Amino acid sequence: MLSSQTQAVTIVRDPRETWEAVSILRASGATIGFVPTMGALHRGHLSLVEASLAECEHTVVSVFVNPTQFGPTEDLDKYPRDLERDAAMVRAVGDVRVFAPSVAAMYPDGFATTVRVGQEAAVLEGAARPGHFDGVATVVLKLLQIVPATHAYFGRKDYQQSLVVERMVRDLNVPTLVRVCPIVREADGLAMSSRNAYLSRENRERAAVLWRALQLAEALHTEGEADAETLRAAMAALIDAEGGVETEYIALLADGTVEPVERVEGPTVVAVAARVGTTRLIDNHTIG
Repeated sequence: MLSSQTQAVTIVRDPRETWEAVSILRASGATIGFVPTMGALHRGHLSLVEASLAECEHTVVSVFVNPTQFGPTEDLDKYPRDLERDAAMVRAVGDVRVFAPSVAAMYPDGFATTVRVGQEAAVLEGAARPGHFDGVATVVLKLLQIVPATHAYFGRKDYQQSLVVERMVRDLNVPTLVRVCPIVREADGLAMSSRNAYLSRENRERAAVLWRALQLAEALHTEGEADAETLRAAMAALIDAEGGVETEYIALLADGTVEPVERVEGPTVVAVAARVGTTRLIDNHTIG
């Protein structure tokens, strides 16, 4: 077992020790679920852990704030870090191992290799945050080398990230099955995110408009509206009316791609990014 007691948690910092433990289990034929996180865990993360526990015999959760996916003006330094809190949350869910490496262990002196994914990483979040998905793809590949899992679990909230990871795994023949799990939302519909903690009470209330806008797109489509530009304009008007929320983009994409659609004629992902005060949030919802 990765840990010896039910609902116990083992925290390991050494990549080699983690690789050896997981490799022994893989050699025995066991299934290994892996949940990569940057910590600041919430119920959305825990839903991924629960999915892994339900499907796999052993589960590993990584907690690593990856510096290479942050831009020079982004929130790396203030990103919340509380490993003991995160470990306690995981402990309450089940029997897992937490892998919490240092930056030096993941990026030793002289590190000079980057993974670059194609079109899935070039638009929307990729355009708004240059280099972000290079950092994501690189660290996920490194983590899957350290934790050679049979299954890896990602959240649907980061829709484009899941496409980038799926492309990287396919293109580089990584022998891990990628599972993308549903978005977990607050009572008012706001998608759970570690960055929600940055919101003031007033901005937290304003942020709920993103879910209302996504619901509006679904309602209009249900009533017969299929024109993507009309749906976009209606969402933008609703968000603008809230005040204090600055829309960066609203995109309607063919499900499973980053290809924009002109009309909703099948499963379509409506993706939105906005700034609420100084906090940047993303969300998405599938219609059609």
